[in-house]
Amino acid sequence: MNFIHNDLGHRQRGEIVEVTLTSGANVRLMNSSDFSSYKNGRRHRYIGGLAKKSPLRLQIPTSGHWHVAIDMEGLRGSTRASVRILPGALPPMREASLSSVPGLVHDHPAPIPEAGGEAYDVFISHASEDKDTVVRGLASALTGQGLRVWYDEFTLRIGDSLRQKIDRGLAASRVGLVVLSPSFISKGWPNYELDGIVARTVSGEQILLPIWHEITKQEIIDYSPSLADKVARSTGTHTVEEIAIEIADLLRDDGREA
Repeated sequence: MNFIHNDLGHRQRGEIVEVTLTSGANVRLMNSSDFSSYKNGRRHRYIGGLAKKSPLRLQIPTSGHWHVAIDMEGLRGSTRASVRILPGALPPMREASLSSVPGLVHDHPAPIPEAGGEAYDVFISHASEDKDTVVRGLASALTGQGLRVWYDEFTLRIGDSLRQKIDRGLAASRVGLVVLSPSFISKGWPNYELDGIVARTVSGEQILLPIWHEITKQEIIDYSPSLADKVARSTGTHTVEEIAIEIADLLRDDGREA
């Protein structure tokens, strides 16, 4: 397999890898072990994915030896690329494993839907501007893990009452995912959904898990200081597949202990 390789050497957690491309390509940020597996065609973990826009910025999640590989697998044409390291623009987040956070899902009973209604594992609150970049892929990754997902494109039908559908979806979901982005903060409906999730979190009926997307911690602090301190995941450090796997593992662990 042909690929462009950049050995980044030893990097510090929080540093930003900026990749500039002349056309769309697959970009993978990997540690040395995963890069070795990638070269040999074995399964591997990485940060990144298909880059449709340039430059692409990825954050180093842990200090260590890191590599960037750029390939055109599944794509046509070719690309040229340049890579540089930027100071850590994204502040450190609380990166504890979701399943290790006391009370995140454990001790929270599964919601009971209304008669004739449907129960969900995850409710996704988001701004419509973020559908193409992250939300649609996240919803698909979650369903691919076997989770029942309340997502408007999956659930809403012509003629539905938006407020009623949202209220019922919130009430019947175990986890409320909130994709926090600049678009989310500026919108009305997502904030209505967030208010509902926060209310159910305070009462112990639901779990709030923020997903940071193209947003800084300072922007979240300015919007809601309490949200900035929540255990969260960032699309700058995790792929949607990695986030979906963590959530699925968390809910399965909870189910085994119930």
